[in-house]
Formats: sequence, structure tokens, C-alpha cells
Amino acid sequence: MKQFVAGSLALVASVVLAQGAPIKIGEINSYSAIPQFTQPYRQGWELAVEEVNAAGGLLGRKVEVIARDDAGKPEEALRHAVELTSKEKVDVLAGGFLSNIGLALADHAAKNKRLFVASEPLTDAIVWDKGNRYTFRLRPSTYMQAAMLVEEAAKLPAKRWATIAPNYEYGQSAVASFKELLKAKRPDVEFVGEQWPAQGKLDAGSTLSAIMNSKPDAIFNVTFAADLARLVREGNQRGVFPRVPVVSMLSGEPEYLDVLKDETPRGWIVTGYPWDQIDTPAHASFTANYYRKFNENPKVGSVVGYATMQAIFAAIKKAGSTDNEKLVTAMRGLKFNTPFGPAEFRAIDQQSTMGAFVGKLDVRGGKGTMVQWRYADGKAYLPSDAYVKARRPAEAMR
Repeated sequence: MKQFVAGSLALVASVVLAQGAPIKIGEINSYSAIPQFTQPYRQGWELAVEEVNAAGGLLGRKVEVIARDDAGKPEEALRHAVELTSKEKVDVLAGGFLSNIGLALADHAAKNKRLFVASEPLTDAIVWDKGNRYTFRLRPSTYMQAAMLVEEAAKLPAKRWATIAPNYEYGQSAVASFKELLKAKRPDVEFVGEQWPAQGKLDAGSTLSAIMNSKPDAIFNVTFAADLARLVREGNQRGVFPRVPVVSMLSGEPEYLDVLKDETPRGWIVTGYPWDQIDTPAHASFTANYYRKFNENPKVGSVVGYATMQAIFAAIKKAGSTDNEKLVTAMRGLKFNTPFGPAEFRAIDQQSTMGAFVGKLDVRGGKGTMVQWRYADGKAYLPSDAYVKARRPAEAMR
């Protein structure tokens, strides 16, 4: 009888312990390599976790995020992914900034059958050519953002285009999509020059000299962070900007405008985030809560970090479990909320419909800002099912 009672008590204790165990999310990002984006990103997910735990957690359990810094290196990201899945026993993996790191983590997810929510990597390959059952992507892809920009680029009288993009997956994918989509809308355009600087090592003088030697009517730019600042400064000094129209991916994001300040090139057509001009209830609530917690205004990274966790939370609630196969099923077609409004993961390629803002750059009060902007709902810029089926492996759609 004593043995029965002891065994029963042990069983009850183990059940209680299991019920009290936190839901663990392993988060991997380039915190030390790209702090201007990843620090706001971290603050975004910290706010989301604080809110969900204050509301009672998920499935009666607290949510815990275990974060790791990949230092901008794929091998570091993989090392952390192994440690988080094998030692920490996380229920979900999330994160990634650079596209090559996102692809490495996606490959790990496929091999280990572990749900991976790619928050930031923009490469099309992560949901198409190298897509897999276990990887979902939050931000609008290079294809989607290129499609948003092409709508405006096609209206320009420019026929001769040149491109500047970092020489790795993100830049290559962005240029390929922009060329394909612009030529479809404007068969009369031609691409007369291209420059592929190594990420973080752009020589602005030689890059602009080579580009201008091709006598372009307009430029498509994909550089960001320090490379973008170098390009803008050199172009302003040479009088290239605003004389030559530029269409530029990401350049309207506060992460980069806060650095450019009064050097922001007027008239560039960009994707970005005019946080101070958006008056929807969802965004107003998010910005107020974010400012209250961190005493600063949000950036794109803040929104991405917050929305990444909102998507994961919605999937766990829908699945009623942290079992990875159940979570994958729940994620396909999942509807969730973001500070930009409602979004969902399209089942066929596991790409989110979260959109971006498209507008022009200007300088107001000595600071860069977006004007004449509109919100481009990602759902309107996704390619057709037939397009996806031609590029995504069949086994990834099972």
C-alpha cells in the first residue's frame, strides 16, 4: 500500500511539474553583428512575451524565450540551433536576420523536424527552391517587396536601369525578382549595369563610378546598414542624388533613416515604416505599449520581433499543443495579428501575408522620413500557386 501511495504521489508530482514546465522558444539572431535592427527586434519579442505571460501564458504554461547570438555567422547559428534543440529542448526555433543564416537554420529545421519561424531573412529561396515543411517566413520576401516597388518603378520614364546589391543570397534574389517583374510590366526597359559589393564592404566611390559609366536613367538599390550610408553620402557629394531616380528596398526603415538624418536622399522610392504617421488602433496600441516599456519609439525590427511571437503564440493556441507536427498543421493557413494588421501564412509556400509600406523619402526637421506612402498588403503581392509549384519542392508541400 505504501508503495502504491508513493508511486501515486510521484505520478501526481510529475504531472504537476509537466504542467508547470514553460513553453520554450529558441531565438537565434545577429545581435552583435547588426544591433541597429536586432536590438529593437529583441525588445519587440520581449514585449510580446511579457504580455502573453501577464495574460496567463499559453496552455496554462509560462512562455520562455532562450536567445542566442549568431554574430552574423551561419556556423554559429547552427551550433546554437543544435544546442537549443538537444540540450535546452526548445519547442520552437525562431529568428534569423541574414538570408544565408536563415537558409542554414531552415535546413537544420528540415533535418531535425523542428518548427522554424524565420522572422527576418528575405530570400525567396527559404520558401521556394529550398523550402521545407518545417520552415515558415514572416516578413514580405524580396519577391514581394520587389513587386511593391515595381508598381512605382514602372511609372518612371526610365528605360536604362542599373542595380547595386550585396553579393549574397538576399541581394541576388532581390535583383532577380526586380528585373523579372519590371520587364513584365515594361518590356522596353533594359538593365545596363550592375554592381555586387560584398556585404558591409562597399567602396562607394568605385561602385558609383562604375554604375554611372553605364549611363543609367534610374538605379535599383538593395544595400542597407553601413553600406547604404556610404552610398548615400558619396552619391550626395557627387550630385548623383537626387539627379538620378533611385528605387530602394528597405531604405525607408527607421533603422537606416535615423543614421542618414539630413543626408536622406529626397525622392527615393522605398519600402519602409513611417511609424509616426500610422493611426490604426492596432498600431497605436503597440507603439504606446512599446514606448511605455522601453522609452523609445519602435522600429521595423520591433514590429518583426513582436509579430514573430504573436504568430507562434497563435499557432500554439490553435494546435493546443507544442508537438511539432501539430504546430506545422496549425501554421498552414494560420491567421494572426500584427501591429500592421491581420496576416496569415499561405499554406502552399508557408509565406506570411504581412505587408510593407511603400513611399518616397524626404527630410523634415533635419530627419529622414517617408511621404506619399501607402500600406501594401502582402497578400496582393504573392505570386500565383502555379509559380510557387514550379519552384518549391513537392515534398515541402506535403
